[in-house]
Amino acid sequence: MTTHPIQFGYCVPIFALPGGQLFRTPNYAELDVATTMRLAQSADALGYDSLWVADHLMLGKDDAIMEGWTTLAALAGSTRRARLGIIHQAHFFRQPAVAAKMIATLDQISGGRFIYFIDVGTRPGEHHAYGLPYPDTMEERMAMLLEGLELARALWSGERVTFDGSYYRLKDAVCTPRPVTLPHPPLWFGESHPLVLEACARYGQGWNSVPVPLDELQRRLDALDAACRAIGRDSAEIEKTLETQILIAPDRPALRERLRDMLPLTPPGAPTFEDADFRAFVDGASDDLPASLCESWLLGTPDEVGQQIERRIAVGFTHFMLWFVDAPREDGMRLFIEQVAPALRA
Repeated sequence: MTTHPIQFGYCVPIFALPGGQLFRTPNYAELDVATTMRLAQSADALGYDSLWVADHLMLGKDDAIMEGWTTLAALAGSTRRARLGIIHQAHFFRQPAVAAKMIATLDQISGGRFIYFIDVGTRPGEHHAYGLPYPDTMEERMAMLLEGLELARALWSGERVTFDGSYYRLKDAVCTPRPVTLPHPPLWFGESHPLVLEACARYGQGWNSVPVPLDELQRRLDALDAACRAIGRDSAEIEKTLETQILIAPDRPALRERLRDMLPLTPPGAPTFEDADFRAFVDGASDDLPASLCESWLLGTPDEVGQQIERRIAVGFTHFMLWFVDAPREDGMRLFIEQVAPALRA
């Protein structure tokens, strides 16, 4: 059985979605590229194990988002220790043979720090807006992704490759220099679609879930385990990772203040989070943490957040990719790495 170390990743806020929807970056009033890069570099210096960027072309306030691959390449040159990855790297944004070359180059530049979190992508509208293909069915999307992965693995071997597939063709292509990490950077898959779980069981070194309640996390891990057993693989070999939102503060008044600060940033007419337990907490009528957030977020004081992570470690997760919803403030990311991470890594 493989034992994976407890690790913590920092999700870099490359888009702003301010206000009461409370999704990913609700405290970021306006995307500022210099601020975003500074936060990522601070996370690396503070000791976060990995840095992650989203992979979208239009997202957030004014559809303003930094392009994921360009951002990651800049971070490869401006950070020193954290591993680097794109969350759900969208297959149809980049021709797969060219993407294989890009991955090999980035792995070289970063000294072997790249993680390839491969995905078919989401949001058909942004693909169509940019004139990119996005097949209608998951079956075809996954078939194209897996053929792209096949040719990438062939290119990473260092041999000259001629490839005649159903979707992609190469003639005498070579990918040198090869990645630092051999035979290739770690391959991660995400979410619980049966085709994705099957692919992860066959090829993956990591599997990721977005934030869902604990019982659903367990169900997803059970499904991955079943997919691995079906091909005779031990699912313990696969690193289990959780991408989730986090709000951490020293005490209840500070937590309440952070949430209160976010709500006025809501654009006119935009949706807001209005569950009764959330409103009671924000208004000061209750000190109970909102159950509607706690079921899938990490929320509370350092002790409470540590206990919430321990429950997720107990079901099998070891790598936590954290969206600090108080960004661009650094309070949360610093409090977590100083007061929560050391005890969990021990």
